Amino acid sequence: MPVHGEWRHLRANAELGALTGVPKDHIVIAEDGVVVDLIDGKAKIVGKVQAGYVYVDGLSVGDVTETSLKDRRILGDEGIISVFIVVDSSSGKIVGGPHIQARGSGIDDNAFAGVTPKIQEALDKSAQDGVMEPHQLQQMVRRTVGKWVSDTYRRRPMILPVVVEV
Repeated sequence: MPVHGEWRHLRANAELGALTGVPKDHIVIAEDGVVVDLIDGKAKIVGKVQAGYVYVDGLSVGDVTETSLKDRRILGDEGIISVFIVVDSSSGKIVGGPHIQARGSGIDDNAFAGVTPKIQEALDKSAQDGVMEPHQLQQMVRRTVGKWVSDTYRRRPMILPVVVEV
């Protein structure tokens, strides 16, 4: 009874067993959830139970959400870009940064010189419009960097903007 792999692997392993001398009537191919009784030296499929995946995350079992899996796929496939900016809390003007770092995205940190003026321009416009709430500024930075990366590199990394008020 092959016990791992996709259907094609199970069949290939069953054929391998037959080639080594296991009689074909003694070979059982069972997918996840198939109930097999082993009685008097014979294996027989007798039913099926609901079976699914159980995700293990460190010490927790089964608590991994679809959202965290999606985030991990993005991080694994596209990487992450962090953007740190310090703004004046009264005027909304940039007093530090933007400082941009990329990990796992395939984009060199020096390449972000092309998006820095776009971020400054967007923040200046936000300050003129009276938008100074850090969360709104972070969303604006995320959109600006995301569009630039998509247009320039055809990538969609996770973008983590941090706006600090002083």
